[in-house]
Amino acid sequence: MPHFISLPNEMYLLYALILACEIGFWVVLLLALVCRYLLRRERASRALLLALPLVDVLLLVFTAVDLHHGATPTFAHGLAAAYVGFTMAFGALAVGWADAHFAHRFAGGPPPPKPPSRGWPAIRYELHLWVRCVVACLITMCLVEVLLQVVATPEASEPLQAWHKHAFGCIVIWFFFGPVWALATAWRKAG
Repeated sequence: MPHFISLPNEMYLLYALILACEIGFWVVLLLALVCRYLLRRERASRALLLALPLVDVLLLVFTAVDLHHGATPTFAHGLAAAYVGFTMAFGALAVGWADAHFAHRFAGGPPPPKPPSRGWPAIRYELHLWVRCVVACLITMCLVEVLLQVVATPEASEPLQAWHKHAFGCIVIWFFFGPVWALATAWRKAG
C-alpha cells in the first residue's frame, strides 16, 4: 500500500495546517479588500495585506520546530516548504488579481485585464509565469535545505531531499504545459 494512504496522526496536523494557511491567506486578503473598498479603511487594509506573509512564517516555523523536536521528515514537511515558496513567488500576482476583480465588482473599477491567449503576448505571459515557477521552486529548495539543517536525524531526511526532484519536475512540467504549449498553440493557429 502506498505510504501516503496510511498517514500517521502527526502528519494530519501538518496537512491541516497547510490547508489552514491557504484558507487563512484568502480570508486575510478578502478582509483587506473589504476594508479597502467597502469600509474605506485604507490603513486597516494595508495592515492586513502586510500581515499576509505572517501566514507563511508561522507555517515555516511550525514545520521547523516539528522537525527539530524529532518528528520524522515526511512529504508534508516538504509540502509546507513548497507552499511557502509558491506563495512567495505568486502571492503578489494573487493579490493583484483579487484586487482588480474586487475593485471591478464592488467599487466600479475597470474590468480586470484578461491574460493574452494568442501570439507572442501569450507566449511572453506564459514565460513570465514559468519564471515565477522557477523562482518558487528555488525558494522551495532553499527552504528544504534550511529544514534539513534542523532535522534531528539526518539519515531519515530522504522525504525532504526528494523535494529537490519534485521541484525540478515541476519546473520541467510547467515549461512544457506553459510556454511550449503556448508556442505550439500560437504556431498551430498561425498555420
